[in-house]
Amino acid sequence: MTSIKDSVALVTGGSRGLGKALVEELYARGAAKVYATARDPHTVTHPDAEPLALEVTDPSSVEAAAARARDVTILVNNAGVSLGARSFLDAPLDDVRREFEINFYGPLLVTRSFVPVLERNGGGHLLNVHSVLSWLGVAGSYSATKAALWSQTNSLRLELRSRGIAVTGLHVGYIDTDMASGIDAPKSAPGAVAALALDGVEAGAYEVLADDLTRSVKAGLSQDLAALYPQLAD
Repeated sequence: MTSIKDSVALVTGGSRGLGKALVEELYARGAAKVYATARDPHTVTHPDAEPLALEVTDPSSVEAAAARARDVTILVNNAGVSLGARSFLDAPLDDVRREFEINFYGPLLVTRSFVPVLERNGGGHLLNVHSVLSWLGVAGSYSATKAALWSQTNSLRLELRSRGIAVTGLHVGYIDTDMASGIDAPKSAPGAVAALALDGVEAGAYEVLADDLTRSVKAGLSQDLAALYPQLAD
């Protein structure tokens, strides 16, 4: 069980979208301090947040952030990107690599640098933002990066258990943010997703499934692949 009240949190990609909503919800629940990271810290607009420059793919930038934010007890790996590399056969390989650098290696670099911080502060909590696409290979390399991050989170949960650090994975479909602005489909409000995610953190949940689509897809993982991919039945 993790108490958010009086905690010190760090949210990567904390200047907009879900990251901004998580910063707001952390303060609403009584967090003492929230570091909101961005490549350009001037884009952080929350009046109480501590802006912090961070490029998650740059080890020196990650190390500098960990050296500054030495009081963190809750780490939220939210920063991510979708470059539209939907075809493994045709998408530019550089785009595929870039998505993996940001969506998989970025959270890994940040987690490795902040685990000693959390330990020194008596343990803590790690929240990784996944996607329903962790379980659906319909978005090319973005799906692959989120599937890999899901596996990373599951491994870290076991590895960090003895070190007093709990781990929660957030899975969600489309959120009404800039990343999904061009998609015509039902979308969740960022604030609602942030609230569910932090409910999970406080309850010590291993995973948070934030919408009906995500719950349906997770439930279907034990079925025949044609249930998840109707195209296979054609």
